[in-house]
Amino acid sequence: MRAAQEFSRDVYDAVVVGGGHNGLVAAAYLARAGRSVLVLERLGNTGGAAISTRPFAGVDARLSRYSYLVSLLPDTIVRELGLRFAVRKRTVSSYTPAVRGGRPTGLLVGGDGTRESFAALTGSEREYEAWEAFYGRIRRAAGRIFPTLTGPLPTRAGLRARVDDDATWRMLFEEPIGTAIEEHFADDLVRGVVLTDALIGTFAGAHDPSLAQNRCFLYHVIGGGTGDWDVPVGGMGALTDALADAARRAGAELVTGHEAIRVDTDGRTAEVAFRTRDGEGTVAARHVLVNASPQALAELLGETPPTPAEGAQLKVNMLLRRLPRLRDRAVDPRRAFAGTFHVAEGYAQLEAAYAQAAAGRLPEAPPSEIYCHSLTDPSILGPELADRGYQTLTLFGLHTPARLFPADDAHGGDPRDPAGGAHDAARDALLKATLAELDAHLAEPIADCLAVDADGRPCIEAKTPRDLERDLRLPGGHIFHRDLSFPYADGATGRWGVETAHPNVLLCGAGAVRGGGVSGIPGHNAAMAALGR
Repeated sequence: MRAAQEFSRDVYDAVVVGGGHNGLVAAAYLARAGRSVLVLERLGNTGGAAISTRPFAGVDARLSRYSYLVSLLPDTIVRELGLRFAVRKRTVSSYTPAVRGGRPTGLLVGGDGTRESFAALTGSEREYEAWEAFYGRIRRAAGRIFPTLTGPLPTRAGLRARVDDDATWRMLFEEPIGTAIEEHFADDLVRGVVLTDALIGTFAGAHDPSLAQNRCFLYHVIGGGTGDWDVPVGGMGALTDALADAARRAGAELVTGHEAIRVDTDGRTAEVAFRTRDGEGTVAARHVLVNASPQALAELLGETPPTPAEGAQLKVNMLLRRLPRLRDRAVDPRRAFAGTFHVAEGYAQLEAAYAQAAAGRLPEAPPSEIYCHSLTDPSILGPELADRGYQTLTLFGLHTPARLFPADDAHGGDPRDPAGGAHDAARDALLKATLAELDAHLAEPIADCLAVDADGRPCIEAKTPRDLERDLRLPGGHIFHRDLSFPYADGATGRWGVETAHPNVLLCGAGAVRGGGVSGIPGHNAAMAALGR
């Protein structure tokens, strides 16, 4: 830990508050441009939500604990920063188990046999042809929208002209995505698979008039211009380690254990006050880039924070001794879990779960999706575990808003301290119900496949929105910091979507326009704004 007097400068060109992946991207770009840069990180490590850890005692498995897949990170950022980082394609896009005519079956998408899988599930090739047509339109739009994310914000009219397809524009930007899904697809299961991309970390129905689901869908299908979701080699921490290395190589100073507590600015210079275990200090800068939520930014500036958004997800990490056998014996578990394994995500099931959660109840059939990182990238497992056939599973639950997980009364209702009591009871009930939905499609209970740690405990951990609010200070446990925005200027967003009311204070976190997900885009754009590009 450094004391304030040990900083190399009295005044920096830029101080970056928060050493998550976006803050590291911003620091690397600014330092490479010859600017003096200091990154202040509250925790004892950089990386924020994009980290890899060994969560199970005495077990040599390094899991992506929070963020876990890569789609939105532009190749230009990887190339321009010289990142020593790689991703791998998943061999299967998704598998969705089902029961038809009393017989276990499912829909396997990606690789050989996709057409045949659609036909076996639905009895015809109509849904496959509709799928190809629908996603053909999406891919065309993605190829035109994604390159705009690292440039100045286009106008709405300018982006629409770039898309150059009125029907696709209406489907994505003007009408609830449920309308398009129902127009294109007839099968309930196929409809549900499509809808899931609109609900990751977003609490909304298919026909929500706010179009929050459309914005979520858009960001989940445009990544890289293709919509592919790739596996980070070495886990998500490999990315943020590479970013930290790139920032340091360029000359940025990164200090941990330094919590920013106040930002004072006159629009030309700024002073950042911080706290360490040894006391408090200040550091001056020409620009301050805040890699935190809009709520945290307002608090730092002494302004009234916006109303926090509400997170709506359950994150579960598991280590297995082996993959479970499936009721659908026609599908190898290694194929089923290589992509996204959808559970209780039929269209009607998703809408029912949303309605139940909106009414304040845990969903009766909690929807979730699962994938096995170690099938694509076994490097996250120690050699002994890999040799013995161990595998990881990452589960992401939908429609579980923070309101369903009360803070325990013994902790004064503080959402940052949800340990024990009512919160844990709700979390345990949800986890039990979620795993029961998975078990319904397995030939053996998932609990029978779990590894155990050095203390003999099952290797499984679950995180609710309240846990994320406590651990990572995500307002309401919202993984995007707030609801996503459409990627165009709306008159109040500034040139890059990162600007604030103060000319030399910029927002470079996921709450910026074109934020959300592990992309580095807000960090890049804030650096460009600070450089006047």
